Amino acid sequence: MPEVIVHLAEGRTHEQKKALMKDITDAVVKNTGTPADSVTVSIIETPKIHKMKGGVLFSER
Repeated sequence: MPEVIVHLAEGRTHEQKKALMKDITDAVVKNTGTPADSVTVSIIETPKIHKMKGGVLFSER
């Protein structure tokens, strides 16, 4: 029962997140032979004011 957790900065649409989770599910099925209904994909979104890279907040990029 594979589980994939994706961390993203907020800002993507419902459709984008749904497509991403579907593509990830398909990749896990293809590469592990696991049935799709056994694959769990979760997205954890972080507000851009709570995420920083290289000393710059994502909200300031």
